[in-house]
Amino acid sequence: MELSAVLIPTVEGGYIAFNPETGTTTQGETIEEAITNLREATELY
Repeated sequence: MELSAVLIPTVEGGYIAFNPETGTTTQGETIEEAITNLREATELY
């Protein structure tokens, strides 16, 4: 299954990652870290 990822840069640095299909949200210092964290959060969901 393919899911969406919405990445939003933060003022402090880093990114917030959000998956609209499941509602899972996480963060990371880099785009790659944010996506990795989002994959893990979505799998646990």
